[in-house]
Amino acid sequence: MFVHIDCNSYFASCEVATRPGLEGKPVVVANGNEAGGGVILALTAEAKALGLKRGIPLFKVRNLLRLNNVTICPADHKKYRRISRQIMDAVKQQQIILDFVQYSVDEFFGALPIEEPDEVRRYVQMVKDHITSTTHIPVSCGCSQTYTLAKVATHYAKHYSGYKGICVLTPDKRHKALSMLSIADVWGIGRKNRLKLMEKGITTAQDFADCDQHTVETLFTVAGLRTWRELRGIPSIDLHRPATQRSIMQSRTFARMTERREDIEQSVRQFASSAAAHLRAQDSVCQAVTVFLSTNRHRDDLQQYRNSGTVKLPSPTADTPTIIKAALAALSQLYREGFLYKQAGVVLTDISQSQGMQLDLFNEPADQRHRKLMQIADQLNKRFGDNTVFFN
Repeated sequence: MFVHIDCNSYFASCEVATRPGLEGKPVVVANGNEAGGGVILALTAEAKALGLKRGIPLFKVRNLLRLNNVTICPADHKKYRRISRQIMDAVKQQQIILDFVQYSVDEFFGALPIEEPDEVRRYVQMVKDHITSTTHIPVSCGCSQTYTLAKVATHYAKHYSGYKGICVLTPDKRHKALSMLSIADVWGIGRKNRLKLMEKGITTAQDFADCDQHTVETLFTVAGLRTWRELRGIPSIDLHRPATQRSIMQSRTFARMTERREDIEQSVRQFASSAAAHLRAQDSVCQAVTVFLSTNRHRDDLQQYRNSGTVKLPSPTADTPTIIKAALAALSQLYREGFLYKQAGVVLTDISQSQGMQLDLFNEPADQRHRKLMQIADQLNKRFGDNTVFFN
């Protein structure tokens, strides 16, 4: 059976796990800005009980937060990535879940060579308990015949307390489970496709699974066909071979606007370094680096400026210092004094697989040394945290 592990209210759970004094109290995680505002990104069960929801701007519920002593934590994505790696390590140490992979910062997939539901539940309970005891992060788990059905099972594990955080979805229960699940909650069905299906009267996951193959092939790409097959119990998704991204972007909206060139350069260095690491992780190289820079478009009282620039590289590379140098060169073309900047970002394009890269005969030894250096840096950052090793 395939296993899906999903962390509950992950950002908020991370804050509670690292600050025990918050346990049992209403907590929200929000992205902040220079005006003290922001939007709620995650919240604990106690905060949900007050009527708070994800996506609500803080200024709209300021009084509610104050009257109920709700703790507001600024989002700390570095912390969340570190704890995510701890969860990965904890599960791998048990050697119970096979082919264990991370899908996102708070979601994981794996497999168990067992079909008997009670045995599956017993082993998954061991994994769930181990994650909670070692990282203090609560998780919900779903198990079924495909990755997509495992995600369906997790949906029920999260929303029905009777499952106690673990739902094993067997073939005999699949029809009922899919009939009760909105098409909007099916993994892999985006908003546009959802609207397309609903126009045809397909409103539940079972409605979609009941479609004939010709209809699915007419409406969707290969990805949609895979989702349809998975809902019918046919494994069709390979998470170990993710598609190569055609562009990689790293950006951030600054918590406080800044006019200091040094601050923006430091951010661009970090963005370029993270994008280069992502590039190497998918075994790719790029030949173009774009930097964009903008002021706060919501501040009509300030001068507005937005621009981007691209630097073409002489040859495809995933070398961090080379990409940083190109990003800073692009930034120097964009930066203008006298503006308060709110956002910056780095985008890598013209991406290709590194195996097909043709190297310069005379530069190959240096290139090989740089590759080894980048590999060591990536390993250290993965083990000890982002930016443990960085390049200036």
